Amino acid sequence: MLSENVSSADNQQERFRSIGYYIAGFVDGEGSFNVSLRSNNDYRIGWQIVLSFNVSQKDITMLNLLKDILACGIIKQRKRDNLYSYDVTKPDDVVNRVLPFFDRFEFISKSKKENYQLFKEISILAIQKPLSYENFLKIINLREELNKGKGRKRKYSKADVLRKIPRDYTPSLLIQDDIVRPAQRCAEPGGNVQGNSLLWVSNNVNCSMVA
Repeated sequence: MLSENVSSADNQQERFRSIGYYIAGFVDGEGSFNVSLRSNNDYRIGWQIVLSFNVSQKDITMLNLLKDILACGIIKQRKRDNLYSYDVTKPDDVVNRVLPFFDRFEFISKSKKENYQLFKEISILAIQKPLSYENFLKIINLREELNKGKGRKRKYSKADVLRKIPRDYTPSLLIQDDIVRPAQRCAEPGGNVQGNSLLWVSNNVNCSMVA
């Protein structure tokens, strides 16, 4: 009986590894890591830092699998193009679920590896309490390197951001509230992927990633 249990556990771990590498390959081609800034005078520095992991698809199947595996984020359907979009924007979820998963199941392409490492560094800086002025500047500089190339659009340039920082600003004024609070979670269209094996993977993803 013990040998059967060990064999079953080994099979589950192997299934998790297989799914993990499959997801990493999929995200390598289809996913994106972004850091945006929102001008907001309600924040003492005048800006919200928005961390975002996103995958958009016509078919919701892979997005449901991603949501089950990472056990966070929301799926919604965009009105402008009817694509389904899986988004993780809550800072704690980004750092405690998304980053550990892709640290374990690495990307292959050079560009995705570089963008992921930049996103990871920014995310770790952004959740520090309090967020210092020095770290805010580091985030701005790292963001300049993120997703470089054709197609990248920035609503606010680095100069725009620095110009808006209050002249009487001191590092002690930057507090945790300068990290964006995501919108209230909403129900995902289409429901979750069903199946005991996937539920097991979802329930045990944190333990697997820490090991």
